[in-house]
Amino acid sequence: MRRLFIPLLFAVCTARADQVQVAVAANFTAPAKLLAAAFAKDSGHKAQLSFGGTGKFYAQIRNGAPFEVLLAADDTTPARLEAEGAAVAGSRYTYAIGRLALWSAQPGYVDDQGTVLARGGFKHLAIANPKLAPYGAAAIEALTSLKLLDAVQGRFVQGENIAQTHQFVASGNAELGFVALSQVTQDGRLAAGSAWIVPARLHQAIRQDAVLLARGRGKPAAEAWLKYLKGNTAQAIIKSFGYEI
Repeated sequence: MRRLFIPLLFAVCTARADQVQVAVAANFTAPAKLLAAAFAKDSGHKAQLSFGGTGKFYAQIRNGAPFEVLLAADDTTPARLEAEGAAVAGSRYTYAIGRLALWSAQPGYVDDQGTVLARGGFKHLAIANPKLAPYGAAAIEALTSLKLLDAVQGRFVQGENIAQTHQFVASGNAELGFVALSQVTQDGRLAAGSAWIVPARLHQAIRQDAVLLARGRGKPAAEAWLKYLKGNTAQAIIKSFGYEI
């Protein structure tokens, strides 16, 4: 009996382990990697992550991409997928609220009030495509609120998504740019350069929603991943990158 019991137990445990295919908004890259590692350790399941722009993920999902969960950079895309029957009704919730930052790779270049925007003196200002990227749309709203849009839009260097926008600034191709706070900080500390955290009152809240996609319906790992993001361990990781819950 003992010889049979041990292999049987192993087989049952192996069968319970599963993998979930997750489409992750580019701004959430760093925390998602930490979350996936913690998820694997705590649940035994594996999260296979793909990073990119939410707008592109929408098109891929509608064209049959094998994603089971979407962690979007907005709340409108998951709602749209849900309305179109491409996501499971009632599964959508806000997993994080993003913060926008004006960042430069050069220390001291961006002051803590963002007055560098009004002073000018820079040739290039990186911004994510506002038609596709929620952080780009938030940047336009902030500049409009500050009445600076007309003055600076001729200097825009536009990234396809927030990851490319961050790269423009990190490489020095743009002196400064609007990025996700999560890309330049962790545990409340600026990783490099200088930054101004854009006041939330200057733009609409960047509500980032998660949703269970149609392909994830009934999949244990997909459902476990969405549940895990609501737990204390996951929320501590998310907050450490400057997101609000």
